[in-house]
Amino acid sequence: MSVAFPQRRLPYLLLLPQLVITFVFFLWPAEQAIEQAFYQEDAFGLSREFVGLENFYALWDNPQYFTSIQVTMVFSFSVALLGMGLALWFAVMADRVIRGKLAYQTLLIWPYAVTPALAGVLWWILFDPSMGPVALWLKTIGVDWNHFLNGDQAMILVVISATWKQISYNFLFFLAGLQAIPRSLIEAAAIDGAGPFKRFWTIVFPLLSPTSFFLLVVNLVYAFFDTFGVIDATTQGGPGVSTATMVYKVFNDGFIGLDLGGSAAQSVVLMLLVGAMTVVQFKYIERKVQY
Repeated sequence: MSVAFPQRRLPYLLLLPQLVITFVFFLWPAEQAIEQAFYQEDAFGLSREFVGLENFYALWDNPQYFTSIQVTMVFSFSVALLGMGLALWFAVMADRVIRGKLAYQTLLIWPYAVTPALAGVLWWILFDPSMGPVALWLKTIGVDWNHFLNGDQAMILVVISATWKQISYNFLFFLAGLQAIPRSLIEAAAIDGAGPFKRFWTIVFPLLSPTSFFLLVVNLVYAFFDTFGVIDATTQGGPGVSTATMVYKVFNDGFIGLDLGGSAAQSVVLMLLVGAMTVVQFKYIERKVQY
């Protein structure tokens, strides 16, 4: 059954606000970044000179840029896999709860309302080497925690902060997926003698594959782009460049170093990299998804 509008212009008027937002905040900035990548501008943006591909060539001669790519890959896949794994475990546990189920689910959803910058500040306070309760507890068991000096510890901190922020989002989708699975399938497997672990891996998890694939794409995009606030509030890319991801390097070179052309070139490479990863996921990983 098709919907007919009395006025032909009404559908376009209803779509206009979203189209305007998409153009102003997505399409226009992307076009500006692509154009700016081929120019060298002064620090004040008053004049510019066309330099062709020199900004892109400069990236390949910069060892720190390849370091940022490596840091981004480690950080992004750690956040995506850890966040999805914990969220799936929480969703399975919440789906089994009978008493206090609503309260349990509400507590798990709350972190999603916290902004990334605030999430970074909260975990920075907990792990502060001088007064953080977690850092002080780690010292009692022989772990000298100081993420201001140790790059590996700084990476662990930003991964924990970004993962905690995203768990609630993953939890909602996994819980909805679990509740959509027919109970008759699980009960039939239990009657046939399948234990809880076997029922989960042979019935529940395959039926969650569409949800898992969707969350994998969303979580990687989140880790690549939306974790800037977490990193800036927690480590500011340090110590050194140990937590400087690609998106943070774009900000640091463009707004701190005032290299507008080089920053734009990095944003173009980042956009192409994320696009290529998304295509690979849909082409190869989606084949294993059971709809």
